[in-house]
Amino acid sequence: MFELHSCLKLVLYATAVPGILVISWLTGLIGLPCLLIALLLFVAFFVILPLVFRSSVTLQRGILFLTFITYPRGLDLTNPASIGLYATRNFYITVKDRDEDPTGVRVGVWHVLPKNAVRRFKRELHVEHALDHDEDDHTSKELPPVASSMKYNNEELEKLAPSLRAEFPVIVPENEQLFYERLLRVPGGTVVLYLHGNTATRGSGHRSEVYKLLRKLNYHVFSFDYRGYADSDPVAPTEEGVVRDAMMVFEYIANVTSNPIFIWGHSLGTGVAAHMVAKLASMKERGPRGVILESPFTNIRDEIRLHPFTRPFRHLPWYNYTISQPMYDNRLRFESDKHVREFHQPVMIVHAEDDVVVPFHLGYKLYRTALDTRSRSWGPVEFHRFDRIHSYGHKYLCRAPEMPTLVQNFVENYRNAIY
Repeated sequence: MFELHSCLKLVLYATAVPGILVISWLTGLIGLPCLLIALLLFVAFFVILPLVFRSSVTLQRGILFLTFITYPRGLDLTNPASIGLYATRNFYITVKDRDEDPTGVRVGVWHVLPKNAVRRFKRELHVEHALDHDEDDHTSKELPPVASSMKYNNEELEKLAPSLRAEFPVIVPENEQLFYERLLRVPGGTVVLYLHGNTATRGSGHRSEVYKLLRKLNYHVFSFDYRGYADSDPVAPTEEGVVRDAMMVFEYIANVTSNPIFIWGHSLGTGVAAHMVAKLASMKERGPRGVILESPFTNIRDEIRLHPFTRPFRHLPWYNYTISQPMYDNRLRFESDKHVREFHQPVMIVHAEDDVVVPFHLGYKLYRTALDTRSRSWGPVEFHRFDRIHSYGHKYLCRAPEMPTLVQNFVENYRNAIY
């Protein structure tokens, strides 16, 4: 009975508009030319366009990754200080999809130094004015007390400061990499690798707000643009490709420091994060100590059905055939509900109730899936709901006053835990 009801409903959705047009013509409300034009538009938009989408993997990737949407315009990614990210190094990593690949794909990366390190070396970094202005900013949210691990990190920085100042009296392009990597190795530090969502670049406003929050918590922050985005090589992104990019940046960090690394994924970046950590687990490689998923979804099949882009098409009988299934067949899946049961690390999920891009219930569904499918001996899974009255939406959970404490507690609880 349920299947019959669903079938009848699909037929109704598919024939409602043409039926209304025909009835309007039969009753004389519109003329025959108007009827023909309207029917042609209906067929073009609701039949031909989905069929074109089904047959074009390029179009599917374009709609998913949205690399053509860039903002702010004219941003110089080689100069992070232009958006207030002083003491930030811009560099590039070459990702080889295969060992025999002679050239690979170059991706642009930022390394944002933590606040405690910047304070000690502000003269060498030439950021005295920027740092003083930042610390005089009384609009910043209140930060939690300094964590015990950070006190240890501060002590180690204090011990190393004289020798580092002697070796690096001034930071110039020739010694910048060595200096940043030395600070990255100082014991007691924490590293966060940020995986952004689709559209724009690593320098977009809401992303830089996250970096600044993490910097003030005294964490090293790495962010990068996947292939096809910003100043990374203009190679068409795929799920395997962007996951490979993330793994190579993670590998770079892990080769430089033994300090704990946490992954923070946002939106599409949550799919990259879950897939990457599951892949590291399957390879028995060193993984992160924990994973933060901001505004996550279960999988692309669920997300795209509920995305505003597909609203006109989702009730069509041929929706699955023309839109959903082709993306799955072309390995554009981002199945976080599958990957979250394949790695042991703790997970913290944060989601706003007023998120219209990735509906809140998809994040909660992922949380329930993790609770139901992960072993009790694995790292815990947390879920934090943000009420719609705050209007954080899809991008601005970093503005929540409680976010610094949530992040610091998660990091401190699991920075030394091995699962």
